[in-house]
Amino acid sequence: MGIMKRFFTILICKLLRFAGKLLGKGSSLPGQIALKLCPDILSRVRLPKYIIAVTGSNGKTSTVEMIAHILIKNGKKVSWNKEGSNQIEGVTTLVLNSATLGGKVKSDILLIESDERFARYTFRYIKPTHYVITNLYRDQLTRNGHPEWVYDALLDSITDGTQLILNADDPLVASFGWGKDNVIWFGADKLSSDTEKLESAYNDGAYCPICKAPMTYSTHHYNHIGHYACTKCGYKRPDTKYTITDVDLENGEMTVDGKYKITLALKSLYNIYNILSAYTVASIVGIDGEEIAMDMNNYVLKNGRVITFELGGRKGTLLTSKHENSISYDQSIRVASAFKDGCDVMIIVDAVSRKYFTSDVSWLYDIDFEMLKNENVREIVLAGKYFNDLAVRFSYTDIPEDKIKLFEDIDEAVDYLNSDRKEYIYVITCFSDKGKFLAKVKED
Repeated sequence: MGIMKRFFTILICKLLRFAGKLLGKGSSLPGQIALKLCPDILSRVRLPKYIIAVTGSNGKTSTVEMIAHILIKNGKKVSWNKEGSNQIEGVTTLVLNSATLGGKVKSDILLIESDERFARYTFRYIKPTHYVITNLYRDQLTRNGHPEWVYDALLDSITDGTQLILNADDPLVASFGWGKDNVIWFGADKLSSDTEKLESAYNDGAYCPICKAPMTYSTHHYNHIGHYACTKCGYKRPDTKYTITDVDLENGEMTVDGKYKITLALKSLYNIYNILSAYTVASIVGIDGEEIAMDMNNYVLKNGRVITFELGGRKGTLLTSKHENSISYDQSIRVASAFKDGCDVMIIVDAVSRKYFTSDVSWLYDIDFEMLKNENVREIVLAGKYFNDLAVRFSYTDIPEDKIKLFEDIDEAVDYLNSDRKEYIYVITCFSDKGKFLAKVKED
């Protein structure tokens, strides 16, 4: 009876997924139906040797894509949730569609992107062999609360026997492995772009996640990511096994472990951590560092986070950032403000979320828009339904008002940029709003 129930559930899931692809529908519904038919179906499937999970506030989809790219190029058969459907329903769809009707996953490696809040439900039945946690930031506070709340949710997803792969430079993430043996750490040495003092609108690394005493930093990579130590209990940044030893953002190059150079398609500190996460996983699976570096050279993400375009005679790049996530915005702004040939920057906030309704824009005050007070940035265009909220936030910066242009209508803002000016254009917006801009331009 159990064998037939498994067979029937997998068959239904495959049929629904096939129909969904024909109709252009998402990948959550087949898994949702499968879980209703057999709530413990994930425990009835035979899984491969490697079950690699990736979670965190930012960079999950990009990291998983890069891991899959490296592994597949090196002959591994990988099942992974390309669509980014990362809650238990989407993961169930992935697993069952990767399995035979007899219940055996056909790949060498099962690679799972997991929503950080729902990982405890997914991994109730699937136990990762390796578990990557990239970072924990302020993210969609209306849904997620404070990062420490997400920490507690993730803690319930970690089980004995799983090897943790943790970002040593994020004090909250690193605390998952404090005092444990089965942990691999990745992070960055002190870099030329570091600062001694915090340069951020807020400080989420002010207090120790273990004992809540004040923490000190010897260097900041960005925001609260850096080298830290508690002033009381001894908690500090762990030593890393896989390490970014040098970064030259101006020339677009990073070095891993002092010998493997990787050229960067996106010159961003945030991006180098995603690459290092992928490098770490591929190394653990057994791929040579030189091969990984070659596979990552100038790698352009396929997930639509970074899109180049033309507008009239002007070139530009759209950087897809997460609304309600200040560090995501900070890193996009950092890329634009470092463009030495001079650029215009367009920021669109037309919808706060594609998942729920809220008009809360308090998260705008966590973003370091002050970085745009920079000689490299010529004009700043604020557009969308919340353009007035953006304007109020910018009034708290020292950016001259005559550099800021306001448009409620996105089309009008695009028409304004479609001029005889020659400056490069950076557009910073979210998943919900990027299509409203891209519909008016020519993608490269």
